[in-house]
Amino acid sequence: MTTLSGKKALVLGGSRGIGAAVVERLQADGADTRFTYAGSEAAAHALAEKTGAAAIRADSADRGQTIATVEAAGPLDILVINAGVGLLGDPLEHEPDAIDRMLDVNVRSPYHAIVTAARTMNRGGRIVVIGSVNGDRMPFAGGAGYAMTKSALQGMARGFARDFGAREITVNVVQPGPVDTDMNPAEGPMKDLMHSFMAIKRHAKPAEIAGMVAYLVGPEAAMVTGAMHTIDGGFGA
Repeated sequence: MTTLSGKKALVLGGSRGIGAAVVERLQADGADTRFTYAGSEAAAHALAEKTGAAAIRADSADRGQTIATVEAAGPLDILVINAGVGLLGDPLEHEPDAIDRMLDVNVRSPYHAIVTAARTMNRGGRIVVIGSVNGDRMPFAGGAGYAMTKSALQGMARGFARDFGAREITVNVVQPGPVDTDMNPAEGPMKDLMHSFMAIKRHAKPAEIAGMVAYLVGPEAAMVTGAMHTIDGGFGA
């Protein structure tokens, strides 16, 4: 498949899990892809060697690094924002700096990345942010801060869809439920609890999330914008 041939793509947070699957899919579909990583240097280099995508070290918690990375990669046809931090537990015990870092990575970084990319993005560009079903539903205690950051992405996408629609740039959020990654392994300690909420009682595969992203950045999704695309096995049903 070469549906993205000639397209220039950047994935923020692409070295592992969902991000790595997205990088692999974009490259397979013909896009010239770059991706960022922060701490997973070995995984990033291995992915770059495997796919031919270019790895860029950049911390999404740092606004300056985020803006500089997007500027250097542009003009873009595709921006996928996957970098994210999950902080769960008793909110009375969380360190304020940890909450602020989650806000930096999950909310502020996507905002500044999207605005920076949109300044030079080609007409008909595609912007996709990886959110979470927890933006719609938080069925257990300890997730208020995380859910807040994912709900924020919804309003952001709806607003940006209006802002950039005249240039036919689409902005969408993909909202996974449990996905088998290092952060949330299929056989992890929360497996039984999460599966108890689901109609399809298994973790999704990263490649399944990447498939939805591939549709949204492809030519058939030109009229899909300002929308939340949930892929959660019925977690939020």
